[in-house]
Amino acid sequence: MAQTSSSRCGMLSSAIKNIIVIQFILQAGNIMSIGFEKAYALQTDMNLPASEILSTYVYRIGLLNGDYGYSTAVGLFNSVINVILLIIVNAVVKKLNDGEGI
Repeated sequence: MAQTSSSRCGMLSSAIKNIIVIQFILQAGNIMSIGFEKAYALQTDMNLPASEILSTYVYRIGLLNGDYGYSTAVGLFNSVINVILLIIVNAVVKKLNDGEGI
């Protein structure tokens, strides 16, 4: 059975839509992880209060100050926020995508 060009175009747009949705959900999980290396390399004593991010804060408290428990709790908090954001984005995608999410 031969497919018409409109049905092939519909299948192609559906496939691309699914890929875009999956990429959107996966990138939403990384929204809280800003590159540690970039931020740490550019920090100086003068800009430290303004350039502190969660990753550098965990590094400074955990490894430099030796407070491993507190830095673990902050890292766990970061992971929990990422999971919550991922669940919210997946719910939004399910509503917009006719009940299909990850």
